[in-house]
Amino acid sequence: MRWTLKAKPEKHKINHLKNVLNVEENVATLLIQRGIETFEEAKTFFRPQLSDLHDPFLMKDMQKAVNRIEKALQNNERILVYGDYDVDGTTSVALMSSYLKTHSDNISSYIPDRYQEGYGVSYQGIDFAHDNEFSLIIALDCGIKAIEKVAYAKEKGIDFIICDHHRPGNQVPNAIAVLDPKQDDCNYPYDELCGCGVGFKLIQAIASTKGETIEDLIPYLDLVATAIGADIVPITGENRTLAYFGMQVVNQNPRAGFKAIINQIKKNTLTITDVVFIIAPRINAAGRMKHGMYAVDLLTQTNFELAEQYAGEIETFNSDRRDADKQITIEALQQIEEQKEQKRFTTVVYNENWHKGVIGIVASRLIETYYRPTLVFTKSGEFLAASARSVSGFDVYNALEACSEHIEQFGGHKYAAGLTLKPENYEAFKNAFEAEVKNTINPNLLTPELKIDAQINLSEVDDKLMRILKQFAPYGPGNMSPIFMSEQLQDTGYGKCVGEDDKHLRITVKDDSTKNSLVCIGFNLGHKLDVIKNKQFFRAAYSVDENEWQGHVSLQLKLRDIKA
Repeated sequence: MRWTLKAKPEKHKINHLKNVLNVEENVATLLIQRGIETFEEAKTFFRPQLSDLHDPFLMKDMQKAVNRIEKALQNNERILVYGDYDVDGTTSVALMSSYLKTHSDNISSYIPDRYQEGYGVSYQGIDFAHDNEFSLIIALDCGIKAIEKVAYAKEKGIDFIICDHHRPGNQVPNAIAVLDPKQDDCNYPYDELCGCGVGFKLIQAIASTKGETIEDLIPYLDLVATAIGADIVPITGENRTLAYFGMQVVNQNPRAGFKAIINQIKKNTLTITDVVFIIAPRINAAGRMKHGMYAVDLLTQTNFELAEQYAGEIETFNSDRRDADKQITIEALQQIEEQKEQKRFTTVVYNENWHKGVIGIVASRLIETYYRPTLVFTKSGEFLAASARSVSGFDVYNALEACSEHIEQFGGHKYAAGLTLKPENYEAFKNAFEAEVKNTINPNLLTPELKIDAQINLSEVDDKLMRILKQFAPYGPGNMSPIFMSEQLQDTGYGKCVGEDDKHLRITVKDDSTKNSLVCIGFNLGHKLDVIKNKQFFRAAYSVDENEWQGHVSLQLKLRDIKA
């Protein structure tokens, strides 16, 4: 890893914030690094208010969307709520359908089959709507590129409202309303919402016309917070407010589906990181291994006993998903090893038998090992389908766009995308993608970067700092858990490798600034035991954490890396 110490803010800014907030210098530094320089900004950061949320009608086409939905509700039209099969899509469908059902009985949900229909709006889904006399489809977390499909629906007398957050192409579908803050001509003040976030803005707008308040919508925010965490969108601005209140719902009054999952994992208080690594994979597993409607059914179920049954089924899917992703990762790593004679700027692997539902996870696993823009392909009907993942700082969506002559379809974000192509175009695409990345990437980006917020002494790590850092949550892109660096550290002599295959490192450290020692855990750092042996000095990059054992809570450092 390359360690990069963030620039220290100007002294006068630190002193000002230190004085107005009555905090230590290191806390003022962390806040300024996050763009917080005044008392008011700090107040908004530490005490988000629902009144901080923007007026939903600032979003392009919002009034058109509300008018069409109002008309449908008044005329008892059948409305189909359509969404993608991942966490953002299924939470969006659960959110929109459960809200609309409080105003109409003519609401149904539809999630496309990952294997029969693929990503996004499908002709099969539109035919289903036509056959069952739906006159309005609300598409969530997809649809921004469904130009031909929306036109096809129009021919069948079906209107479309699109709620998406993916990047639009040169043209947008001819729908009744297209809600996507990433449109160039949309002046909405915040363009980093996830799909469920855009869906929430729509129900916020509908609610305002019905005399409902934002407080009436709080019970839906557990879904929004889960989507924000799972979709790796920045936890800044409006997303931070939505996640902050959503996590309160998750922990204090979760819907039956979440409660059923939480009961299985037996954890009392969840952070957004727990949501990302515990709840989200289970919701995702339904669409990966079976069908996304299992997730929607779980998230909309009000009967707790039924929710427990659904959660049990989804737990089985998640177990199957783990087995598949482990096996495919082993096979993919073998394939890369065989190609290793040539130095490449990308990782592209393919096996026609790999499970389409887990190739995105496998792509992320490969980046952990080889740290290159990565594509994992499998067979999907007549085409090859791939999940793309990128390294920090490199826009894989732009790279795919540059290779679009070889691609049938693609879409996504800067760091994660999906595509399909014809088998005969695979080699040409693979070469074009390699050339594009080689010509445009800064070679430094091929070494993982560890961004360090501040250098401190161990004496500064205390309960008071931990209390303040807890108030920085929820953490995520744009507001990552602070990483500190300390030098001239020594292990007290009891450092050892722990865990399966001695993968992890557990040490107790001290430095000259304090008599106290602190326990550290370094996941996947077992191979660095030699760095701390024989009481030699080393430096460490870490985040401050808590360890709970038999009811006793103590400070602990979570090591990110150590160097001699």
